[in-house]
Amino acid sequence: MQQFVETIKIEDGKALNLNFHQARMERTMRHFFAHTPVPMLSGVLSPTPDMHFYKARVVYGGQGVEDVQYAPYKMRAIRSLKLVEDNEIDYSFKSTDRACLNSLTAQKGDCDEVLIVKKGLLTDTSFTNVAVFDGERWLTPKHPLLMGTKRASLLERQVIKEADISVETLMKAQKVSLINAMIDLGEIEITTQMINRGL
Repeated sequence: MQQFVETIKIEDGKALNLNFHQARMERTMRHFFAHTPVPMLSGVLSPTPDMHFYKARVVYGGQGVEDVQYAPYKMRAIRSLKLVEDNEIDYSFKSTDRACLNSLTAQKGDCDEVLIVKKGLLTDTSFTNVAVFDGERWLTPKHPLLMGTKRASLLERQVIKEADISVETLMKAQKVSLINAMIDLGEIEITTQMINRGL
């Protein structure tokens, strides 16, 4: 049975960006489980005020929400990226099955994380969307592997702009920022000197 997941940031007892998570869950449910009513995330989450920086993990599937877990979140130290190529990868929906991503992560070598290239263009790392700073503006790949909620929020606010980003464009840029529900733009940045082209 296919299962999907929403990872939601809890800050001081409040669930953040819920409208974007809800929209993504609705898209996924409509696609895979058209006859199952879509649960309201606000109804299944019950964070407490002492959760200062927590991750809520909501697992759902054909029966609706199947599991909700909370855990303190600690940001990983990511200082280097390795470019890896996979022209067939498809992770359009946030599935609990991460086998396709895990096999690419296994290729990171001495680097901290992989940056996945598909058909010559940047997509995502194994667990985040990315934004590339070219010296003037932040660009994010037009065709990420997964349409992330933080990415959607930053696009709506026009903080980042979509573009097709080639490896050459990346290497001429200044730095890359990793973004996901738990990580804001600028919190984890890697200079392009710390990217191993490896392709």
